[in-house]
Amino acid sequence: MTFLQKLLFGLGAVVLIAIGVVVWLAQPDPAQVPFLQTTGPHPKITEPRPQTIPTIGVAKPVGWQPGETPVAAAGLTVTRFADGLDHPRTLTVLPNGDILAAQTNAPAGKGPGGLTGLVAKYLFRAAGAGGASPNTIVVLRDSKGTGTADQRFVMANPGLNSPFGMAWRAEAAGGGRLYVANNDAVVSWAFQPGQTTLTGAPVKLMDLPAGGEHWARNLVLNGDATKLYVSIGSSTNIADDGIDREEGRAAIFEYDFAKHTSRQYAAGMRNPNGMDFNPRSGELWTVVNERDMLGSDLVPDYLTNVPLGSNYGWPWLYWKKYPDWRVQAPIPNYLTDYVRKPEYALGVHVAPLGLAFARGGNLLGERFSSGALIADHGSWNRNPMAGYNVVFVAFDKLGNVQPGPPFTVLSGFLTPDGHAHGRPTWVAFAHDGALLVSDDVGGVIWRVVAPGAKPAAAIVAIPPTVAPPQSKMPDHYTIKKDDSSDLNKPTT
Repeated sequence: MTFLQKLLFGLGAVVLIAIGVVVWLAQPDPAQVPFLQTTGPHPKITEPRPQTIPTIGVAKPVGWQPGETPVAAAGLTVTRFADGLDHPRTLTVLPNGDILAAQTNAPAGKGPGGLTGLVAKYLFRAAGAGGASPNTIVVLRDSKGTGTADQRFVMANPGLNSPFGMAWRAEAAGGGRLYVANNDAVVSWAFQPGQTTLTGAPVKLMDLPAGGEHWARNLVLNGDATKLYVSIGSSTNIADDGIDREEGRAAIFEYDFAKHTSRQYAAGMRNPNGMDFNPRSGELWTVVNERDMLGSDLVPDYLTNVPLGSNYGWPWLYWKKYPDWRVQAPIPNYLTDYVRKPEYALGVHVAPLGLAFARGGNLLGERFSSGALIADHGSWNRNPMAGYNVVFVAFDKLGNVQPGPPFTVLSGFLTPDGHAHGRPTWVAFAHDGALLVSDDVGGVIWRVVAPGAKPAAAIVAIPPTVAPPQSKMPDHYTIKKDDSSDLNKPTT
């Protein structure tokens, strides 16, 4: 054998070995834990199985044929409220009963780079979300009370830039404003319920970090509409481009209308999205998409309350105490002392987006009178796929989440051969009490009710409790009247 032949033989062997390694690395990581064990207040947390090449499972979109619908739970029916929409995502119900649907997609040229960017672009295209953003808001109106939107008006405006979260707020002087979370800013227009156009330049409320792997920003107003909450997802999976690139992200911000100021309200959440206030306790709750590429059994996405100043550990920790050793940035001092454990696991890689608490007047029946409805958009990093459904998580009369597994309200978005009719994205209750579910890939807004159900009773909020004041200060903290510099010194 000549030297050249030996060299070619050796190179061929190296190439075959390299191909073998790539094929081996690209093998999907099958789930080893039953899915329901990854749900609830105490999910099973397995050993991580880090992936160089991620497990990818994306359902090819095939749409809905005329007459096809998702599968509703026993006692419920599902019909089309509106269809033929262009990638509808969030839904907002106006005081006059009109429904606003944001038709939107990722901003052009704002995604992550490198391997993460390539994977993200492939996933978006494969899942039917790779096109340009429509950048419109549609007004859907059921003028006849038939449960179907018989009127629609498409509102376009140059100020819409991958719009996502929406909130309408009445103003003390009369009128109102529509607030929209673009991917790069929160903006608003003067807007009255019943209006069907969006004209003029918007007013900017606050800038937001633009684009990234998680570009969708959501909005929710508190009960008296004095504050606005803004959810902002991380730029990457685990601060892959450096922790400095995550400044102002993986967090929820609070805007104070009276002070015209904003502050970080809570942090350490990889991608918080749907937000709502618990009608019994008054607490802010959110659903969060956790990190990828640790195997098909990690990490559970979750539903949790969000107290002021809370931190849920991203990117360094997950589920309070488990370190992610892939993160290169040094962990902040004392972070492990105050990281909170999420309240409730929704399952691994289900990608929860929409969140709405059941309230009085809903038409889903007694079983769904106290709890949260959640739209699981569906996995890409799990084998087998998970999510692609709408679930209900029960709460007790004190506003606490119950320990049982999520109950499936709407399914059938996946076909038996693993294709997707659509993907549930958002949930909201219409004025007539029906549950509305947006389906971005299917281009449909679904309407869910329990035929014959009476409107649910109003939920009574738990009165806030305040610790009684002390009648006097402890003896060892007696204040010296003659020396203001010693106000905080204990006397002996």
